[in-house]
Amino acid sequence: MNSPIQVASYAGSLRITLNRPQVHNAFDDGLIAELTAALEDAGRDAGVRVVVLTGEGASFSAGADLNWMRGMASASEAENREDSLRLARLMRTLQYLPKPTIARVNGAAYGGGVGLIACCDIAIGVSGARFGLTEVKLGLVPAVISPYVIHAIGLRQARRLFLTGELFDAATALQIGLLHQCVAPEQLDEAVDAARALLAKAGPVAQAEAKRLALRMADADEAEAERLDVENAALIARLRVSAEGQEGLGAFLGKRAAAWCTPG
Repeated sequence: MNSPIQVASYAGSLRITLNRPQVHNAFDDGLIAELTAALEDAGRDAGVRVVVLTGEGASFSAGADLNWMRGMASASEAENREDSLRLARLMRTLQYLPKPTIARVNGAAYGGGVGLIACCDIAIGVSGARFGLTEVKLGLVPAVISPYVIHAIGLRQARRLFLTGELFDAATALQIGLLHQCVAPEQLDEAVDAARALLAKAGPVAQAEAKRLALRMADADEAEAERLDVENAALIARLRVSAEGQEGLGAFLGKRAAAWCTPG
C-alpha cells in the first residue's frame, strides 16, 4: 500500500507531496498523522531551509476523504471532537512551523486543502485551479481551518465564502490573498524555484524570528491558536452529530439534495 505522503529532500528544501491522487489527495487519518509527523520532523531538522507542500496528480487536496466522512458521520460527538483535534494539530503545526513554507498548488483545493494553503507562508498556484469552502452545503462549517483562512483572506471575504460555499477560480484566489502568485501549469516549478532562491538568501534564524514576529503582530500566537482549536473542534463535532449535519452528510454521501435545498 502506498504511503499517503511522499517526502523528498533537494538543495536544502524538503518537498512533501500528498500522495492519494485516486481521491484527489483527500484527508484521512493516515494522511493527517503522517503529514503532521513529517512537518514536525522538518521543524527540528537544521538541514531543512524550506518546506514545499504539493499534491500528486491533478489536485492539490479535495479536503475530507469520502469514506472518512462516512465513518465520522456515524461516530459519537466525542469521537468527532478527537478527530477534529488531530486535524487542528496538523494545521497548527504547519502555521507555526519555524521554517519558510511554500504551497505549490498544482490543482484544485477544497475545505481542508484551502486550510493547508492558508497556513503556508507563500502560495503559488496554477491558473486552472479551483477552490471552495463548501462545508455549509453539508450543514457544517470550516471550523478547524477558520483562524488560518481568515488570517489569509480577511474577515470580509471569509464571511462571504463561508456562507455561500461557492467555488472560485485561481484569479479570485489571487485577488483575495489566498494565492500570492498565479502561473500557467508549465511555469509552476519555475515560480516555486524562484521563491526558494529568495528564501535561501536570508538567515534561517532571522526567518524563524520574522515569521513569529508577523504572527505575533497579527495577534495569532500559538497558545491562543491551540485554545481556538479546542473550541473549534468541539463546534464541528457538535454540528456533525446534529440533525442538520446528519442530513447534510447523508445527502452528500447519498448523492441527493439536502432537505433544506430549494429551487432557484
